[in-house]
Order: sequence, then structure tokens, then C-alpha cells
Amino acid sequence: MRKIMINEELLSKYFSQSESGSLPERSEIDENSKWDVTHIYSDDATWEKEFARIQDFIDGYDRFRGKIANDATRLSECVKFDEEVSISLEKLYLYVMLNRDSDLRVNKYQGMSDRIKNLHSTAASKSSFIMPELIMTPEEVIQEALNSGLKGYEHFFDDIKRRKQFTLSEKEEMIMALSSTVTGGAYEVFSIFSDADMKFPPVLDEDGNETEMSHGRFYAALYSKDGAFRERAYKSFYAPFKNYANTFSAIFHNNLKGKIFNSKVRGFGSSLEAALHSNNIPIEVYDNLIETVNNNLDPMHRWADIKRKRLGKDFIHPYDSYVTIFDNVEVGKYSWDEAKKLVIDSLQLMGDEYLKALNTAFDNRWIDVHETAGKRSGAYSSGCTYGTHPYVLMNFTGMLNDVFTLAHEMGHNMHSWFTGENQPPVYADYSIFLAEVASTFNESLLLEHLINLSESKEEKLMLMEKYLNNVTATFYRQTMFAEYEKFVYETLESGKPLTATELKAAYKDIYSKYWGPAMFIDEEEEYTWARIPHFYYNFYVYQYATGMAASEALVNCVKSEAQPAVDRYLQFLKSGKSKYSIEILKNAGVDMTKPDAITAVIKKMERVLNEMESLLD
Repeated sequence: MRKIMINEELLSKYFSQSESGSLPERSEIDENSKWDVTHIYSDDATWEKEFARIQDFIDGYDRFRGKIANDATRLSECVKFDEEVSISLEKLYLYVMLNRDSDLRVNKYQGMSDRIKNLHSTAASKSSFIMPELIMTPEEVIQEALNSGLKGYEHFFDDIKRRKQFTLSEKEEMIMALSSTVTGGAYEVFSIFSDADMKFPPVLDEDGNETEMSHGRFYAALYSKDGAFRERAYKSFYAPFKNYANTFSAIFHNNLKGKIFNSKVRGFGSSLEAALHSNNIPIEVYDNLIETVNNNLDPMHRWADIKRKRLGKDFIHPYDSYVTIFDNVEVGKYSWDEAKKLVIDSLQLMGDEYLKALNTAFDNRWIDVHETAGKRSGAYSSGCTYGTHPYVLMNFTGMLNDVFTLAHEMGHNMHSWFTGENQPPVYADYSIFLAEVASTFNESLLLEHLINLSESKEEKLMLMEKYLNNVTATFYRQTMFAEYEKFVYETLESGKPLTATELKAAYKDIYSKYWGPAMFIDEEEEYTWARIPHFYYNFYVYQYATGMAASEALVNCVKSEAQPAVDRYLQFLKSGKSKYSIEILKNAGVDMTKPDAITAVIKKMERVLNEMESLLD
């Protein structure tokens, strides 16, 4: 049974900000600017009818329990039945999610959302026998099913066979499931403590007024041109993490121990191996990223030194890493039609097949465009839902960031569309490892297009700075986090102590190495490990860096090889989960186990730095 998911952006850089003043009601917005949910179900009554049908339908799982391991016909019927349930549940949820997010004030859709989530949980419980039975199914029964009712499912069963080695007995799996409430609770404690219970000391804003500090205000303050305010906000934000360092250390330590426990019980060689196993990612991909970046830190150091010089400082501080080093450039605002044209024009080299799909999305109300009262903030792509096209939520205000958000989300959207159109249900999705490739691919082409269109040196510099900050945050910073995460797991796995003191020292060393001699490391920065929620996700962040690296490598392929590379890229978009992620990228022209796959983004950063320095001379 597939999980219900969307490609929702977690990073605030993709979030559009509301302007002051009241927002229009949804009824005041042109229909062509709203997504058309009737493509999924014509109305709520039709949704209710399908909900009632599937509610009864899932009882059909019972007829397969205990009967698929020795019967190829029953096996085939069960897999197809499970697919039908998954498709129906995903469509039911998609319809509700889009209606709910259109106006969060409408309680009806929140109630419908709760109902479909509960139904999904019931279906997951009823179908829980399938995977254990498939794992125990003899090879000859699987082969018989592949020759008849499940033709094309070879990769599906290969993936199951691959997982068999690390699957425990039924009784042991039950114990593991029960233990998850103990081993998996650290993140919840971290989240409640850091987001709800912890208080920040007040801070004087740019006008000298005392204001309350929060997570959101901290990030906003880092972009302020007032250096003294940035420093005050930085110290205020980090104060509780410093004061409660031992508490955060204990929470983090328990999270690590839970992940290590799970990996050891299942027989993995390390927590890293266990985390990468789900998508069959070789450990050498992770190590290749860290090693290649460590061998190419000079561009990062150059960028830090440019920042230092432009800000007129002997050293920059961590709270200087986001502020612009140029006078504000009047970019102007974009209409929706102008934003669409920029995105479409930037993707012209992708050819007719891609552009036809892109224009279909723009012309047929796949996108909910404008900010309206009660609408969910941010941006997302709904991902693959078999039997319907993907949707995109925007909160378009006409800012340059909104244009990049549009390019980014349409990258996800096209990935989902081509996958859904070219794969059967079993493969109509893609892994997290691949998810950010198509989105950052589009961003890269848009940036180059805008730089080519820019009419002034100031505008070019502003766009270059945007790119360099993006590489710093998405590529170098996430690799730095990945290296730190590997260190803390290996430290615990080797039996060495890992107190707040060790956590601080290790983070300072790695941070210093990445930023170089231009960066002065304030004591507060040593506590960053205590505030990063992604450290609780278990070797997740490296995928932001590999995604950006792979996308830049693919951009290079498309620009240098033209149509052959475009064809390979389209095949990448169409592949879904029909092969393992590493193989799909390799077929597209990028081998993530090799340094060349990583250095593409580094070489582009060097080119941008060279051009920036020549413009500044």
C-alpha cells in the first residue's frame, strides 16, 4: 500500500510572502487562475460515493490473507487489488487536500481529510500481511505470476527480494513495530520543546523597539541590512539552544541510539547503510559527495571572502551569510503572464514534447495561482496520483522569488506528469533521492535565462548573488550537515562518548573547514546541531546536495549534446520507480558514484564567481 505524499517544499526560500493589506476572497479571483478539481471528482457528492465504495471494498483484503505465498493466481489478484485500493485512496485524498488548501477556513474539508486519513490507516492495517507474505513467497510462484498476471513486475519483485535479507520473523517484526513508539519519540520531544515550550529573549529591532524573537523572525532578521540588528537577533535566537545544550544533547543522543538500535537489529553494517537501503543507494554515493566537496572548498572560501570585502569587514560572521552584499536593485514586479513566459522561454531547449506538457499545465488550470484569504501559504506540487494530472499550489505575488518558485514547482509537476503517463501504477512515483533533480534543473535554466536578459551590471550581480547563496545553502551547507551527521553516528557506533561538548567541537571544526579563513565563528554557531530538525530524519539532507549536483550535470549534458541529452532527460522523467534511482540517473548521463557528477555544480559556481569578480573590478 503506497503512502499518501505530496512534494511540499520544506525550505522557507520557496515560500511567498503576503503583502500588507487584506487578501481577496477566492470568489473574487478569475476561474482560470484556480485549479480545476473537477478533473478528479465532479463534486463532493461523487467523492462521498467513491469513499463509501472503497470503505466496503477494502474488506476484500481478507480473502487473500495467508493464501498468496503458494498460489500465483491469488498473488497476482492480491497485488492488483492493492493497487486499486491505493489509487482510489490517493485520488480521494488529493481532491480533499486541494479543496482544503484553497481555503483553510472551510471546516468541511478538514473533516473529510481526517476521514480519508483514517480510512487509509484502516487499509494499511488490513494490507499489512502482503509484504511479509511476498517476502516468503517461493521464487517459482513469483516466476509463474510474472509469466501471467504480473508481466512487467520484475523490478517490483527484485526490490522485495533485496529487502528480504533485512526482514525479521513475524514475531520480531511485531516487536520492532511496538518498539518504534520508544525508539522514535525523540523527534517529537525535540519539536515540542523547540517550537512550543522554548522561549527566546526579546530583541531590539532596527527601530529600537523591543520585539519577541521567533523562528520566522530570526530568518527574516538575517536578511536585514542592519548588521547590529542581525547580531542581536542571532544571539537572541541561539540563547536558549545554548542554555539547554545538555537537554538537546540528551534528546539528540536518544534519537541516534534509536536509529542505531534499529539498524543493528536488522543486521545492517551501520546506520548509514540502513538509511540508504530503502532506495538502494550505495554508500559510495554518500562518501563520494563528502569527499568531492572536501576537495573543492575553494569556491566556498572565495565567496566568503567576497562577502567579507563587500561588507567592509575583517571577518564575516555566521549572521552575515544571508544578507545581500549589493545595494538593493529595483527588479520590478512580474505579472503572472510574464512569469509564465519567462519559465517557458527558459525551457525552450527541452523540445516540443516537454513544452507541450508544460503549456498543457498552464492552459488547463493545473495551477492555483494567487494568494487569497484563507489559502494555505507556500508552494507545492501534488506529486503522482495515478489517473489524474498533478497540481501545483502557488501564492504568486509577482516577486522574483515567485518566478523561481514557479520554475521549481513545474519541474516537480512535469516529473510527476511524465511518470504517471508512462508507467503502470506499480512504478508511477519516484524516490526522494530523485525528487529535487527536476525542480532544480528548471531553476538553473531560468537563472541563466534571466542573466542573459539582464540589462545592467547591477541586475546581473544580483542574480549571481542569488545563485551563489543558493549553492551555499543547498549544496555546500547540506553536504556539511551530511558530513556532521555521518560523524555523530560513527562516533556513537564506535562506542565513543558524544556529549554536548563533543557535539559543539565537531560542528565548529566542520563549519570552519567549509567557510574558510574569512569566517569568524561566534560561540553561538557551535550550537547549530541543537536546532536542525533534519538531523532527526536519519541521513536525509545529503539528497538536497546530490539533487542539485545531478541537475547541474544534466543541464551541462543538455546544453552540450542537445537532442540526445534531451531524450535521455525525458526518459529520466518518465522512468518513475521502474528502476533503482542510481540506475535511472546513470541512464540519463550522470553517475552519482563518480566525482564528475558532483563537480558540475562546483565548476558552475567557479564560473559565476569569476564573472562576478570581473564585474566588480
